[in-house]
Amino acid sequence: MDLKKYELFSDVADSGNFTISGNKLGYTQSGVSHIIKGLENEFGFSLFVRTRRGVSLTDNGKTILPLIRQLLANNSHLEQTINAINGLVTGSITIGTYSSIAINWLPKIIYEFQKDFPSININIREGGIDEIESWIENSTVDFGFCSERNSQEFDWIPLKDDPLMAILPKDFPIPENGVYEISHFQNQPFIIHGLGIDYDIHLALRKAKVTPCIHFSSTDDHTIISMVANHLGVSILPNLIVKDWSALINALPLKPYTFRTLGIGVKSLKYLSPAPKKFIEYTKELL
Repeated sequence: MDLKKYELFSDVADSGNFTISGNKLGYTQSGVSHIIKGLENEFGFSLFVRTRRGVSLTDNGKTILPLIRQLLANNSHLEQTINAINGLVTGSITIGTYSSIAINWLPKIIYEFQKDFPSININIREGGIDEIESWIENSTVDFGFCSERNSQEFDWIPLKDDPLMAILPKDFPIPENGVYEISHFQNQPFIIHGLGIDYDIHLALRKAKVTPCIHFSSTDDHTIISMVANHLGVSILPNLIVKDWSALINALPLKPYTFRTLGIGVKSLKYLSPAPKKFIEYTKELL
């Protein structure tokens, strides 16, 4: 079975562009077109439709994409298991993660991991919790770093609690006890994060029965911090995001103490390939 054509199909589904995927995997644009056309003839239906920006999956393409990715994941698992039996740890790892974890945790972990396993390639995909959960479920990634929520339907490894912090302008009045009552957000102009982190924030506000006046939203951490620093409102962000920004804003613990639990989501720990399994071991040791 020639899996390279399936790898190409999976990559084009992500990039939405024949040229980008061709350059990445070593094909010309005409070569990509030829391979995709061959797949469509083999399957008996179209996989992509052309758009002004490139290509997008047809409904049939969307249906088979998770199956193709599971096939590729199973093949990778097989190859890595054979290598592990022969005393070799090789292969690749694809990780889904929040950008804050990619910045603060992963460089140290990857550095230590690659000292022992330099032949393993590591790919990182950054996104919000909805994207990461979807990547885990459809085998786009081997595992994902994200926060815990009740609706998750995959194996979960808790790692650390990350406090949620009140984000205030530098000249904002600071309570003497150094903590910020979450109830105070009820009457404050509020800036919400719109990329998955809002799940943890909305949950905290709902538990406190607080309905803030949301004036702005942004998917970029730095934008929210800058908006708060320029007196456009206040916000709540995890400590992992704001811990290095004390020059621009004040970050205070919330009262009552509120946190998100960060960890690793895996479609199935039982069937996880050797390379990502080893990376998770290093992660648990280093954090």
